[in-house]
Amino acid sequence: MLLYVVALVLVSAIFFSHVLSLMFIFFGLVEVIAFFYFSNLLTKKWSVFSTKRFLNDLFLTSLLIRLGWVLFSYVFYVSMNGDPFEFFAADSKMYHESAVWIHNLIITNQGLQPFLNSLKGGYSDAGYAVYLGFQYILTGDSILIERLLKAFYGAFTCVLIYKFSVRNFGEEVARMAAIFCMLMPTLIYYCGVHLKEVEMLLLTVWFMERADAMLRNKNFNFAEIAPPLLIAGLLFFFRTVLGATALFALFTALMFSSTKVVGWGKRLVLILWILGTVVYFIGGEISTEVEQVWKDSDKNQSSSMDYRSIQEGGNKYAKYATTAIFAPIIFVMPFPTMVSTEGQPTSQMWNGGYFVKNFMAFFVLLAFVWVLKNKKWRDYTLIGSFIIGYLGTLAKSSFAQAERFHQPALPFLLIVAAFGISKLTNKDKKYFKWYIAFLFIALLGWNYFKLAGRGLA
Repeated sequence: MLLYVVALVLVSAIFFSHVLSLMFIFFGLVEVIAFFYFSNLLTKKWSVFSTKRFLNDLFLTSLLIRLGWVLFSYVFYVSMNGDPFEFFAADSKMYHESAVWIHNLIITNQGLQPFLNSLKGGYSDAGYAVYLGFQYILTGDSILIERLLKAFYGAFTCVLIYKFSVRNFGEEVARMAAIFCMLMPTLIYYCGVHLKEVEMLLLTVWFMERADAMLRNKNFNFAEIAPPLLIAGLLFFFRTVLGATALFALFTALMFSSTKVVGWGKRLVLILWILGTVVYFIGGEISTEVEQVWKDSDKNQSSSMDYRSIQEGGNKYAKYATTAIFAPIIFVMPFPTMVSTEGQPTSQMWNGGYFVKNFMAFFVLLAFVWVLKNKKWRDYTLIGSFIIGYLGTLAKSSFAQAERFHQPALPFLLIVAAFGISKLTNKDKKYFKWYIAFLFIALLGWNYFKLAGRGLA
Protein backbone atom coordinates (compact mmCIF):
# COMPACT_ATOMS: atom_id res chain seq x y z
CA MET A 1 0.00 0.00 0.00
CA LEU A 2 2.87 2.33 0.85
CA LEU A 3 4.63 1.59 -2.45
CA TYR A 4 1.47 2.45 -4.39
CA VAL A 5 0.86 5.70 -2.52
CA VAL A 6 4.49 6.84 -2.84
CA ALA A 7 4.55 6.00 -6.57
CA LEU A 8 1.22 7.74 -7.16
CA VAL A 9 2.32 10.88 -5.27
CA LEU A 10 5.67 11.03 -7.07
CA VAL A 11 4.17 10.45 -10.54
CA SER A 12 1.53 13.10 -9.82
CA ALA A 13 4.21 15.57 -8.66
CA ILE A 14 6.54 14.96 -11.61
CA PHE A 15 3.75 15.08 -14.20
CA PHE A 16 1.52 17.52 -12.36
CA SER A 17 0.06 19.00 -15.55
CA HIS A 18 -1.30 15.52 -16.37
CA VAL A 19 -2.33 14.41 -12.89
CA LEU A 20 -5.18 11.92 -12.60
CA SER A 21 -8.60 13.23 -11.71
CA LEU A 22 -9.51 12.98 -8.01
CA MET A 23 -12.20 10.43 -8.93
CA PHE A 24 -9.68 8.05 -10.50
CA ILE A 25 -7.19 8.59 -7.67
CA PHE A 26 -9.96 7.61 -5.24
CA PHE A 27 -10.79 4.49 -7.27
CA GLY A 28 -7.13 3.47 -7.31
CA LEU A 29 -6.67 3.95 -3.57
CA VAL A 30 -9.78 1.92 -2.77
CA GLU A 31 -8.67 -0.91 -5.08
CA VAL A 32 -5.20 -1.22 -3.56
CA ILE A 33 -6.05 -0.63 0.10
CA ALA A 34 -9.12 -2.87 0.07
CA PHE A 35 -7.28 -5.74 -1.63
CA PHE A 36 -4.22 -5.81 0.62
CA TYR A 37 -5.96 -4.90 3.88
CA PHE A 38 -8.77 -7.44 3.57
CA SER A 39 -6.53 -10.14 2.07
CA ASN A 40 -4.35 -9.87 5.16
CA LEU A 41 -7.32 -9.73 7.53
CA LEU A 42 -9.46 -12.49 6.04
CA THR A 43 -6.71 -15.04 5.40
CA LYS A 44 -6.07 -14.94 9.16
CA LYS A 45 -9.66 -14.65 10.34
CA TRP A 46 -11.08 -17.33 8.05
CA SER A 47 -8.20 -19.79 8.56
CA VAL A 48 -9.93 -21.28 11.64
CA PHE A 49 -13.27 -21.84 9.87
CA SER A 50 -14.43 -25.29 8.82
CA THR A 51 -14.33 -25.95 5.09
CA LYS A 52 -18.11 -25.67 4.85
CA ARG A 53 -18.21 -22.32 6.63
CA PHE A 54 -15.24 -21.01 4.66
CA LEU A 55 -16.90 -21.84 1.33
CA ASN A 56 -20.22 -20.32 2.46
CA ASP A 57 -18.52 -17.11 3.59
CA LEU A 58 -16.36 -17.05 0.46
CA PHE A 59 -19.33 -17.36 -1.88
CA LEU A 60 -21.61 -14.95 -0.02
CA THR A 61 -18.92 -12.30 0.45
CA SER A 62 -17.82 -12.59 -3.18
CA LEU A 63 -21.44 -12.32 -4.30
CA LEU A 64 -22.18 -9.28 -2.11
CA ILE A 65 -19.05 -7.46 -3.30
CA ARG A 66 -19.96 -8.08 -6.93
CA LEU A 67 -23.63 -7.26 -6.51
CA GLY A 68 -22.65 -4.00 -4.86
CA TRP A 69 -20.33 -3.15 -7.74
CA VAL A 70 -22.94 -4.10 -10.37
CA LEU A 71 -25.54 -1.80 -8.85
CA PHE A 72 -23.09 1.03 -8.23
CA SER A 73 -21.47 0.81 -11.66
CA TYR A 74 -24.87 0.74 -13.41
CA VAL A 75 -25.84 4.05 -11.78
CA PHE A 76 -22.29 5.43 -12.14
CA TYR A 77 -22.08 4.78 -15.89
CA VAL A 78 -25.58 6.13 -16.51
CA SER A 79 -24.65 9.34 -14.68
CA MET A 80 -21.30 9.64 -16.48
CA ASN A 81 -22.20 8.45 -19.99
CA GLY A 82 -25.97 8.63 -20.28
CA ASP A 83 -26.25 4.84 -20.63
CA PRO A 84 -25.21 1.82 -18.49
CA PHE A 85 -22.13 1.03 -20.62
CA GLU A 86 -18.52 1.75 -19.70
CA PHE A 87 -16.42 4.61 -21.07
CA PHE A 88 -15.88 4.38 -24.85
CA ALA A 89 -17.85 1.13 -24.95
CA ALA A 90 -17.49 -0.69 -28.24
CA ASP A 91 -17.53 -4.47 -27.79
CA SER A 92 -20.06 -4.21 -24.94
CA LYS A 93 -22.60 -2.47 -27.16
CA MET A 94 -21.82 -4.82 -30.04
CA TYR A 95 -22.57 -7.86 -27.83
CA HIS A 96 -25.79 -6.25 -26.58
CA GLU A 97 -26.97 -5.37 -30.09
CA SER A 98 -26.08 -8.84 -31.39
CA ALA A 99 -28.00 -10.45 -28.51
CA VAL A 100 -31.07 -8.29 -29.19
CA TRP A 101 -30.87 -9.34 -32.85
CA ILE A 102 -30.57 -13.04 -31.90
CA HIS A 103 -33.53 -12.65 -29.53
CA ASN A 104 -35.64 -11.24 -32.37
CA LEU A 105 -34.46 -13.95 -34.79
CA ILE A 106 -35.50 -16.69 -32.38
CA ILE A 107 -38.93 -15.34 -31.49
CA THR A 108 -39.72 -14.74 -35.17
CA ASN A 109 -38.70 -18.34 -36.02
CA GLN A 110 -35.82 -17.30 -38.27
CA GLY A 111 -33.23 -19.30 -36.32
CA LEU A 112 -29.57 -18.43 -35.81
CA GLN A 113 -28.49 -18.74 -39.43
CA PRO A 114 -28.65 -15.00 -40.31
CA PHE A 115 -26.44 -14.24 -37.29
CA LEU A 116 -24.00 -17.06 -38.11
CA ASN A 117 -23.81 -15.88 -41.71
CA SER A 118 -22.81 -12.43 -40.47
CA LEU A 119 -19.76 -13.96 -38.75
CA LYS A 120 -18.30 -14.95 -42.13
CA GLY A 121 -17.00 -18.25 -40.77
CA GLY A 122 -15.34 -16.84 -37.65
CA TYR A 123 -16.92 -18.46 -34.60
CA SER A 124 -14.43 -17.51 -31.86
CA ASP A 125 -16.58 -14.60 -30.68
CA ALA A 126 -20.03 -16.12 -31.23
CA GLY A 127 -20.49 -17.99 -27.94
CA TYR A 128 -21.18 -15.03 -25.69
CA ALA A 129 -23.56 -13.30 -28.12
CA VAL A 130 -25.59 -16.49 -28.59
CA TYR A 131 -25.70 -17.13 -24.82
CA LEU A 132 -26.78 -13.54 -24.23
CA GLY A 133 -29.42 -13.71 -26.98
CA PHE A 134 -31.12 -16.75 -25.43
CA GLN A 135 -30.90 -15.12 -22.02
CA TYR A 136 -32.59 -12.00 -23.40
CA ILE A 137 -35.56 -14.13 -24.45
CA LEU A 138 -36.15 -14.85 -20.76
CA THR A 139 -35.24 -11.44 -19.36
CA GLY A 140 -36.64 -9.06 -22.00
CA ASP A 141 -33.23 -7.74 -23.11
CA SER A 142 -32.41 -6.71 -19.54
CA ILE A 143 -28.90 -5.33 -19.17
CA LEU A 144 -29.10 -5.27 -15.36
CA ILE A 145 -30.18 -8.91 -14.99
CA GLU A 146 -27.25 -10.04 -17.13
CA ARG A 147 -24.85 -8.21 -14.83
CA LEU A 148 -26.53 -9.57 -11.71
CA LEU A 149 -25.96 -13.03 -13.16
CA LYS A 150 -22.32 -12.10 -13.74
CA ALA A 151 -22.01 -11.38 -10.01
CA PHE A 152 -23.23 -14.93 -9.30
CA TYR A 153 -20.84 -16.41 -11.88
CA GLY A 154 -17.93 -14.45 -10.42
CA ALA A 155 -18.69 -15.66 -6.89
CA PHE A 156 -18.99 -19.27 -8.06
CA THR A 157 -15.65 -18.91 -9.87
CA CYS A 158 -14.00 -18.10 -6.52
CA VAL A 159 -15.39 -21.38 -5.12
CA LEU A 160 -14.00 -23.29 -8.11
CA ILE A 161 -10.62 -21.64 -7.52
CA TYR A 162 -10.63 -23.05 -4.00
CA LYS A 163 -11.58 -26.54 -5.20
CA PHE A 164 -8.84 -26.57 -7.84
CA SER A 165 -6.22 -25.14 -5.49
CA VAL A 166 -6.86 -27.39 -2.51
CA ARG A 167 -6.12 -30.53 -4.55
CA ASN A 168 -2.91 -29.07 -5.95
CA PHE A 169 -1.47 -26.90 -3.18
CA GLY A 170 -3.26 -27.71 0.07
CA GLU A 171 -5.76 -25.99 2.34
CA GLU A 172 -3.73 -22.92 3.34
CA VAL A 173 -2.83 -21.93 -0.21
CA ALA A 174 -6.34 -22.70 -1.51
CA ARG A 175 -8.00 -20.39 1.01
CA MET A 176 -5.50 -17.63 0.32
CA ALA A 177 -5.95 -17.95 -3.46
CA ALA A 178 -9.74 -17.93 -3.21
CA ILE A 179 -9.67 -14.78 -1.06
CA PHE A 180 -7.29 -13.11 -3.53
CA CYS A 181 -9.73 -13.86 -6.36
CA MET A 182 -12.66 -12.67 -4.27
CA LEU A 183 -10.98 -9.29 -3.73
CA MET A 184 -9.11 -8.83 -7.03
CA PRO A 185 -10.32 -5.46 -8.39
CA THR A 186 -10.16 -6.29 -12.09
CA LEU A 187 -12.04 -9.56 -11.60
CA ILE A 188 -14.79 -7.59 -9.87
CA TYR A 189 -14.83 -4.91 -12.59
CA TYR A 190 -16.02 -7.17 -15.41
CA CYS A 191 -19.19 -8.07 -13.51
CA GLY A 192 -20.36 -4.51 -14.17
CA VAL A 193 -19.84 -4.38 -17.93
CA HIS A 194 -21.37 -6.19 -20.90
CA LEU A 195 -18.22 -8.04 -21.95
CA LYS A 196 -17.70 -11.80 -22.12
CA GLU A 197 -14.83 -12.01 -19.61
CA VAL A 198 -16.86 -13.21 -16.60
CA GLU A 199 -18.53 -16.08 -18.47
CA MET A 200 -15.31 -16.94 -20.29
CA LEU A 201 -13.38 -16.98 -17.02
CA LEU A 202 -16.00 -19.19 -15.39
CA LEU A 203 -15.65 -21.71 -18.22
CA THR A 204 -11.85 -21.55 -18.05
CA VAL A 205 -11.64 -22.12 -14.30
CA TRP A 206 -14.35 -24.77 -14.50
CA PHE A 207 -12.40 -26.56 -17.23
CA MET A 208 -9.20 -26.53 -15.17
CA GLU A 209 -11.02 -27.73 -12.04
CA ARG A 210 -12.77 -30.57 -13.86
CA ALA A 211 -9.65 -31.52 -15.82
CA ASP A 212 -7.66 -31.72 -12.60
CA ALA A 213 -10.40 -33.78 -10.95
CA MET A 214 -10.46 -36.11 -13.96
CA LEU A 215 -6.71 -36.66 -13.80
CA ARG A 216 -6.73 -37.42 -10.07
CA ASN A 217 -10.00 -39.35 -9.76
CA LYS A 218 -9.70 -43.11 -9.44
CA ASN A 219 -13.21 -43.55 -10.86
CA PHE A 220 -12.39 -43.61 -14.54
CA ASN A 221 -15.60 -43.27 -16.57
CA PHE A 222 -17.38 -41.17 -19.17
CA ALA A 223 -18.93 -38.90 -16.52
CA GLU A 224 -15.41 -37.85 -15.49
CA ILE A 225 -13.97 -37.48 -18.99
CA ALA A 226 -16.82 -35.68 -20.77
CA PRO A 227 -17.16 -32.41 -18.76
CA PRO A 228 -13.65 -30.98 -19.23
CA LEU A 229 -13.58 -31.88 -22.92
CA LEU A 230 -17.04 -30.38 -23.47
CA ILE A 231 -16.06 -27.17 -21.65
CA ALA A 232 -12.85 -26.97 -23.69
CA GLY A 233 -14.98 -27.20 -26.82
CA LEU A 234 -17.17 -24.32 -25.60
CA LEU A 235 -14.09 -22.16 -25.00
CA PHE A 236 -13.39 -22.16 -28.73
CA PHE A 237 -16.61 -20.17 -29.18
CA PHE A 238 -15.42 -17.51 -26.72
CA ARG A 239 -11.76 -17.18 -27.69
CA THR A 240 -10.07 -19.55 -30.13
CA VAL A 241 -6.64 -19.35 -28.52
CA LEU A 242 -8.13 -20.05 -25.10
CA GLY A 243 -9.73 -23.29 -26.24
CA ALA A 244 -6.49 -24.38 -27.88
CA THR A 245 -4.52 -23.48 -24.75
CA ALA A 246 -6.90 -25.45 -22.54
CA LEU A 247 -6.44 -28.62 -24.60
CA PHE A 248 -2.69 -27.97 -24.82
CA ALA A 249 -2.50 -27.74 -21.02
CA LEU A 250 -4.47 -30.96 -20.56
CA PHE A 251 -2.39 -32.80 -23.15
CA THR A 252 0.84 -31.54 -21.55
CA ALA A 253 -0.35 -32.65 -18.11
CA LEU A 254 -1.09 -36.10 -19.47
CA MET A 255 2.32 -36.37 -21.11
CA PHE A 256 4.47 -35.05 -18.27
CA SER A 257 2.57 -35.24 -14.97
CA SER A 258 4.04 -37.25 -12.14
CA THR A 259 2.75 -40.82 -11.91
CA LYS A 260 1.55 -39.84 -8.42
CA VAL A 261 -1.03 -37.66 -10.17
CA VAL A 262 -2.06 -39.93 -13.05
CA GLY A 263 -1.03 -43.49 -13.94
CA TRP A 264 0.11 -44.57 -17.40
CA GLY A 265 -2.92 -46.73 -18.21
CA LYS A 266 -5.34 -43.89 -17.57
CA ARG A 267 -2.94 -41.50 -19.27
CA LEU A 268 -2.99 -43.38 -22.59
CA VAL A 269 -6.79 -43.65 -22.66
CA LEU A 270 -7.18 -39.93 -21.96
CA ILE A 271 -4.68 -39.02 -24.66
CA LEU A 272 -6.82 -40.92 -27.16
CA TRP A 273 -9.94 -39.11 -25.92
CA ILE A 274 -8.24 -35.74 -26.29
CA LEU A 275 -7.05 -36.56 -29.79
CA GLY A 276 -10.64 -37.48 -30.66
CA THR A 277 -11.85 -34.19 -29.17
CA VAL A 278 -9.26 -32.28 -31.18
CA VAL A 279 -10.41 -33.93 -34.39
CA TYR A 280 -14.07 -33.17 -33.58
CA PHE A 281 -13.91 -29.67 -32.10
CA ILE A 282 -10.92 -28.32 -33.99
CA GLY A 283 -12.10 -29.33 -37.40
CA GLY A 284 -13.02 -27.09 -40.29
CA GLU A 285 -13.34 -23.39 -39.58
CA ILE A 286 -12.11 -23.55 -35.98
CA SER A 287 -8.83 -25.24 -36.92
CA THR A 288 -8.37 -22.61 -39.62
CA GLU A 289 -8.90 -19.86 -37.03
CA VAL A 290 -6.31 -21.38 -34.66
CA GLU A 291 -3.77 -21.76 -37.44
CA GLN A 292 -4.39 -18.26 -38.77
CA VAL A 293 -4.09 -16.66 -35.32
CA TRP A 294 -0.70 -18.31 -34.80
CA LYS A 295 0.57 -17.49 -38.30
CA ASP A 296 -0.49 -13.87 -38.07
CA SER A 297 0.58 -13.23 -34.46
CA ASP A 298 3.91 -11.54 -35.18
CA LYS A 299 2.55 -9.68 -38.23
CA ASN A 300 -0.54 -8.51 -36.33
CA GLN A 301 1.56 -7.38 -33.39
CA SER A 302 3.89 -5.41 -35.63
CA SER A 303 1.14 -3.78 -37.69
CA SER A 304 -0.93 -2.98 -34.59
CA MET A 305 1.98 -1.31 -32.84
CA ASP A 306 2.92 0.61 -35.99
CA TYR A 307 -0.68 1.86 -36.27
CA ARG A 308 -0.77 2.93 -32.63
CA SER A 309 2.46 4.87 -33.08
CA ILE A 310 1.11 6.99 -35.95
CA GLN A 311 -2.59 7.42 -35.13
CA GLU A 312 -3.76 10.69 -33.61
CA GLY A 313 -3.39 10.52 -29.84
CA GLY A 314 -1.28 7.37 -30.15
CA ASN A 315 2.14 6.64 -28.69
CA LYS A 316 5.03 7.12 -31.12
CA TYR A 317 7.12 4.60 -29.17
CA ALA A 318 4.54 1.81 -29.54
CA LYS A 319 6.26 0.53 -32.71
CA TYR A 320 9.21 -0.60 -30.60
CA ALA A 321 7.02 -2.86 -28.46
CA THR A 322 7.69 -6.41 -29.67
CA THR A 323 7.58 -9.97 -28.36
CA ALA A 324 11.19 -9.57 -27.22
CA ILE A 325 10.07 -6.71 -24.96
CA PHE A 326 6.79 -8.24 -23.77
CA ALA A 327 7.89 -11.84 -23.10
CA PRO A 328 10.27 -11.21 -20.14
CA ILE A 329 7.68 -9.12 -18.28
CA ILE A 330 4.45 -10.79 -19.40
CA PHE A 331 3.81 -12.07 -15.84
CA VAL A 332 3.97 -8.49 -14.52
CA MET A 333 2.07 -6.59 -17.26
CA PRO A 334 0.13 -4.42 -17.72
CA PHE A 335 1.46 -1.47 -15.73
CA PRO A 336 -0.99 1.09 -14.28
CA THR A 337 -1.78 4.41 -15.92
CA MET A 338 -1.18 6.94 -13.13
CA VAL A 339 -1.36 9.97 -15.41
CA SER A 340 -4.21 11.50 -17.37
CA THR A 341 -4.09 10.52 -21.05
CA GLU A 342 -6.84 11.18 -23.56
CA GLY A 343 -9.20 8.34 -24.39
CA GLN A 344 -8.08 5.94 -21.62
CA PRO A 345 -10.45 6.50 -18.68
CA THR A 346 -10.90 2.79 -17.92
CA SER A 347 -7.19 2.08 -17.48
CA GLN A 348 -6.95 5.22 -15.30
CA MET A 349 -9.97 4.16 -13.26
CA TRP A 350 -8.51 0.70 -12.59
CA ASN A 351 -4.88 1.72 -12.11
CA GLY A 352 -4.97 0.25 -8.60
CA GLY A 353 -6.09 -3.13 -9.90
CA TYR A 354 -3.23 -3.17 -12.40
CA PHE A 355 -0.81 -2.35 -9.57
CA VAL A 356 -2.10 -5.27 -7.50
CA LYS A 357 -1.23 -7.65 -10.35
CA ASN A 358 2.21 -6.04 -10.75
CA PHE A 359 2.93 -6.48 -7.06
CA MET A 360 1.66 -10.07 -6.80
CA ALA A 361 3.82 -11.06 -9.78
CA PHE A 362 6.85 -11.29 -7.47
CA PHE A 363 5.27 -14.22 -5.64
CA VAL A 364 4.36 -15.86 -8.94
CA LEU A 365 7.99 -15.70 -10.04
CA LEU A 366 9.11 -16.94 -6.62
CA ALA A 367 6.80 -19.95 -6.93
CA PHE A 368 8.13 -20.83 -10.39
CA VAL A 369 11.71 -20.62 -9.11
CA TRP A 370 10.85 -22.85 -6.12
CA VAL A 371 9.17 -25.46 -8.32
CA LEU A 372 12.11 -25.60 -10.74
CA LYS A 373 14.73 -25.54 -8.00
CA ASN A 374 13.04 -28.40 -6.16
CA LYS A 375 12.30 -30.32 -9.39
CA LYS A 376 8.57 -30.42 -8.62
CA TRP A 377 7.35 -29.18 -12.00
CA ARG A 378 5.76 -32.53 -12.88
CA ASP A 379 3.35 -32.07 -9.96
CA TYR A 380 2.00 -28.83 -11.41
CA THR A 381 2.06 -29.34 -15.17
CA LEU A 382 -1.64 -28.56 -15.74
CA ILE A 383 -1.62 -25.08 -14.23
CA GLY A 384 1.95 -24.37 -15.33
CA SER A 385 1.39 -25.28 -18.96
CA PHE A 386 -1.86 -23.30 -19.09
CA ILE A 387 -0.25 -20.13 -17.71
CA ILE A 388 2.86 -20.39 -19.86
CA GLY A 389 0.92 -21.44 -22.96
CA TYR A 390 -1.63 -18.65 -22.73
CA LEU A 391 0.71 -15.84 -21.70
CA GLY A 392 3.31 -17.00 -24.23
CA THR A 393 0.72 -16.71 -26.98
CA LEU A 394 -0.42 -13.35 -25.60
CA ALA A 395 3.16 -12.02 -25.66
CA LYS A 396 3.24 -12.70 -29.42
CA SER A 397 -0.05 -10.93 -30.05
CA SER A 398 -1.10 -7.32 -30.50
CA PHE A 399 -2.93 -7.48 -27.15
CA ALA A 400 0.03 -8.18 -24.86
CA GLN A 401 -0.40 -4.87 -23.04
CA ALA A 402 -4.23 -5.04 -22.89
CA GLU A 403 -5.41 -5.93 -19.37
CA ARG A 404 -8.63 -7.47 -20.66
CA PHE A 405 -6.70 -10.19 -22.49
CA HIS A 406 -4.77 -11.11 -19.34
CA GLN A 407 -7.99 -12.06 -17.55
CA PRO A 408 -8.04 -15.82 -18.39
CA ALA A 409 -4.64 -16.30 -16.72
CA LEU A 410 -5.24 -13.99 -13.75
CA PRO A 411 -6.97 -16.41 -11.32
CA PHE A 412 -4.23 -18.97 -11.91
CA LEU A 413 -1.53 -16.36 -11.38
CA LEU A 414 -3.19 -15.54 -8.05
CA ILE A 415 -3.17 -19.24 -7.13
CA VAL A 416 0.54 -19.47 -7.92
CA ALA A 417 1.14 -16.20 -6.02
CA ALA A 418 -0.53 -17.71 -2.94
CA PHE A 419 1.74 -20.76 -3.32
CA GLY A 420 4.76 -18.46 -3.62
CA ILE A 421 3.77 -16.63 -0.42
CA SER A 422 3.56 -19.96 1.38
CA LYS A 423 7.16 -20.72 0.31
CA LEU A 424 8.60 -17.30 1.20
CA THR A 425 11.68 -17.48 3.46
CA ASN A 426 13.93 -14.89 5.06
CA LYS A 427 16.48 -15.50 2.28
CA ASP A 428 13.90 -14.38 -0.27
CA LYS A 429 13.33 -11.02 1.40
CA LYS A 430 16.37 -9.45 -0.26
CA TYR A 431 14.96 -10.40 -3.67
CA PHE A 432 11.64 -8.92 -2.62
CA LYS A 433 13.38 -5.60 -1.89
CA TRP A 434 15.02 -5.68 -5.32
CA TYR A 435 11.65 -6.38 -6.92
CA ILE A 436 10.06 -3.46 -5.07
CA ALA A 437 12.84 -1.21 -6.42
CA PHE A 438 12.30 -2.60 -9.94
CA LEU A 439 8.53 -2.08 -9.73
CA PHE A 440 8.91 1.47 -8.43
CA ILE A 441 11.23 2.37 -11.34
CA ALA A 442 8.92 0.57 -13.80
CA LEU A 443 5.90 2.57 -12.60
CA LEU A 444 7.73 5.85 -13.09
CA GLY A 445 9.14 4.73 -16.44
CA TRP A 446 5.82 3.46 -17.79
CA ASN A 447 3.99 6.68 -17.01
CA TYR A 448 6.80 8.74 -18.54
CA PHE A 449 6.54 6.49 -21.62
CA LYS A 450 2.77 7.08 -21.76
CA LEU A 451 3.25 10.84 -21.86
CA ALA A 452 6.51 11.14 -23.81
CA GLY A 453 5.17 8.95 -26.61
CA ARG A 454 2.34 11.44 -27.02
CA GLY A 455 4.65 14.45 -26.86
CA LEU A 456 3.33 15.45 -23.44
CA ALA A 457 6.49 15.04 -21.33
